[in-house]
Amino acid sequence: MKSRSLSLRRTLLLGILLPVFGFVLINTVVLYRQALAAADTAYDRTLLATAKSLGEQLEVVSGDAGARVTSSLAYSALEAFEADNRSRIFYRVSGFAGEMVSGFEDLPPALQRLPDQKIYAALVHFYDDQYRGVPVRMAVLLQPVAGVAGQGMTTIQVAETLELRQTLARQILIDTLWRQAALVIVIAGVVVFVVQSATRPVRALSHALSARSENDLSPLPTGSAPRELLPLVEATNQHMQRLSQLLEHQKRFVRDTSHQLRTPLAVLKTQVQSARRGDVEPQLALEEIGHTVERATELANQMLALAKVEQLRQETDAPVVDWADVVRAVGLDLSPLIAEHALDFSLDVVSARVRAHEWALRELSRNLLHNAIKNTPEGSRLAVTLVRDAHAAALTISDSGPGISATLRERLFQPFATDPQRTGAPGSGSGLGLAICHGVTLSLGGSIDLINRETHGQVLGLDATVRLPLASTRT
Repeated sequence: MKSRSLSLRRTLLLGILLPVFGFVLINTVVLYRQALAAADTAYDRTLLATAKSLGEQLEVVSGDAGARVTSSLAYSALEAFEADNRSRIFYRVSGFAGEMVSGFEDLPPALQRLPDQKIYAALVHFYDDQYRGVPVRMAVLLQPVAGVAGQGMTTIQVAETLELRQTLARQILIDTLWRQAALVIVIAGVVVFVVQSATRPVRALSHALSARSENDLSPLPTGSAPRELLPLVEATNQHMQRLSQLLEHQKRFVRDTSHQLRTPLAVLKTQVQSARRGDVEPQLALEEIGHTVERATELANQMLALAKVEQLRQETDAPVVDWADVVRAVGLDLSPLIAEHALDFSLDVVSARVRAHEWALRELSRNLLHNAIKNTPEGSRLAVTLVRDAHAAALTISDSGPGISATLRERLFQPFATDPQRTGAPGSGSGLGLAICHGVTLSLGGSIDLINRETHGQVLGLDATVRLPLASTRT
């Protein structure tokens, strides 16, 4: 089942709008509660005024049991405090001893002790309650009353139904929601516009890549790309550059292979036909065929090695290898060839641990030493040294051959480079060996130099030196 890819625009929209919606929702709830608190404060003042009006109508008279409180207020006097006839007011006045003075006897009694207040004086308290199954807002006022007959503290309770408050709360909520909805629409429109504008370069880049042909690996333009997209565009250009180099290498490999293998195969075919006709002795024909097969095999192996060098450049997890062990093994492998040429051979190496694949070091060392053997006259001196310092190791192969001409040096590391002035002579061409050495050295972060040893203008030989960073210092 194919998973759906995430949309950058959708991610940005959700990432911006969801927090905005959440904040607006929380802000709406907070504003609504603050508005309700403000409405309660305003209408509580009316309840307090009603309670104080009731207190002004109280008198102290003497009776058989002592001083008592009386009230001359009629309920009709409270109609002025009932707003638009949408709310009703109930009251109860209790005397000094808590006895009923006037009002609604079934009104729930007040609290025994009033809590401390912050807005009003400590003698008044507001709270929500139920009366006759209807929610009400209750105000309790402790009113001191004094007269000739005595004095004391009376309790005045005023309850108001919540129709007016609820109507105001709904109106506040609707107004708040409209404003918040308008704000959300504006924010959403701005966010959508900004996100569309911000992602337009990404869509343009996608369209540009989709419209390209499969062989178009040219770099993308970076002039109009936003700063945030530059790393992506540059990384894409670098990747396409590597693909272009790899494709070019493959094309060159196929071209060189078809060209270079055609010659030995044609020679081999001619030799076989000549042997069949009896133009040459069978033993001589077999020797010629053997030499041709050997050259073709060596050429094929070198071309495969050159192709593998390109793959080596893409690898970054090479192990640590002692270069000295590889050089000794290569010298041992080529010892029959050295003995065949009767060379004065010397090998002086020290331990040098470098980060590289053993195959790469072996191919590098073998090609350099094999080239030196081929170009060194019989009986001449051939020296191999491997030294190291604090940062790098250096392999130097010094032969006694004719060196490298100036015309060949210009194309020294190109495959099958030849010197037209010295065709057929030793050192007249580089074949694939130096191209392999050059590719391996670059892939390992090193350098290769081929320098003629001269005395009084006469070439005494060639020094091939390869420097590679040590594993402990390479980053």
